[in-house]
Amino acid sequence: MVYDGHDSAARRGLAGLTRVSAAEARLGPSRAGETTTFRVWSASADRVDLCLLDGVSRETAVPMAREGDVWSAVAVGLTPGQRYGFRAYGPDDPSQGHRFDPTRLLVDPYARAIGGGPTEFCSVLVDDDFDWGDDRPPATEWSATVIYEAHVRGLTKLHPDIPAALRGTYAGLGSEPVIAHLRNLGVTAVELLPIHQFASEAHLIEKGLTNYWGYSSIGFFAPHGGYAAALDASERLREVKWMVRALHRAGIEVILDVVYNHTAESGPDGPIHMFRGFGDAEYYRHAADDPSRYDDVTGCGNTVDTSRSPGRQLVLDSLRYWIQEFHIDGFRFDLATTLGREGDGGFRSDSGLLTAMREDPVISAVKLIAEPWDVGLGGYQ
Repeated sequence: MVYDGHDSAARRGLAGLTRVSAAEARLGPSRAGETTTFRVWSASADRVDLCLLDGVSRETAVPMAREGDVWSAVAVGLTPGQRYGFRAYGPDDPSQGHRFDPTRLLVDPYARAIGGGPTEFCSVLVDDDFDWGDDRPPATEWSATVIYEAHVRGLTKLHPDIPAALRGTYAGLGSEPVIAHLRNLGVTAVELLPIHQFASEAHLIEKGLTNYWGYSSIGFFAPHGGYAAALDASERLREVKWMVRALHRAGIEVILDVVYNHTAESGPDGPIHMFRGFGDAEYYRHAADDPSRYDDVTGCGNTVDTSRSPGRQLVLDSLRYWIQEFHIDGFRFDLATTLGREGDGGFRSDSGLLTAMREDPVISAVKLIAEPWDVGLGGYQ
């Protein structure tokens, strides 16, 4: 079983695959025939432009229409591989928690693929068709579950029995030598260190280093491109799905380590990639007495505010997307205490997000694992 990027079964459509609902697809790109609709959330912006990229530097700006806090634009004739981003105009007033900067091309928070780097990024349209065939979740009982925590690249990069071109990739992890090794160990689930698209922090880039572990997300819907054997963005998604399907056929579940508590935008002086550019005051927690300062309970410079929209809805939409589109069997939540902080910043086991996850028929049906601490007051839970 060797992934070559041209799996014929992956090109025969979406028979049997449950798609995300229209409500969940409200934000991000949605394609219907020749028409692509883009929607992004920004409550404080005065203007948002959709920017279509062509070549190295050519950019076509399309003004977006506002309806409530959602901005939308429609484009005709775009094809998979089209690169795009946004420029948001508004107040640059850190004292009020606003850091709009239209000179920065913003990543779509709901982008299915992200390109560029290491300091500049763009969103990429994809064709995410895939034939799952008879794929079924192993649904191993908790009492029989044996979890193997693994890094996609670290597990496969030096494996001598994996084809050289597939080492360090999703395809390598789904290959027969790795699956045979896992089965010989008696493993029933692999828990993958973060595979959401992530970025390297500024202090690493300055030293010529990169973020190895992946705990620095910039895309909660996009698989990390650096782990793909396929160069094409659409094939990248198919490669991840192929990996999951291969593991499922061997009776092995796939659990993702997810980092929803902070992003790669770091502290107030960090880069502007997405959330900060669309609505710093709404996406991140700020000090109650000084909106220019972050309430940083993650130790990573910022804290995503999941006590209200848009942060809460984004996490829920992201979880459903990975379950429904990638057939993921569970999640391990990095610094899960942060996800239960509300109001004055204290932890609540009945917080809006945690309650919504328990009550959601899709999310509550998979394995949910909490890392029970963060660095804030009362962080160990």
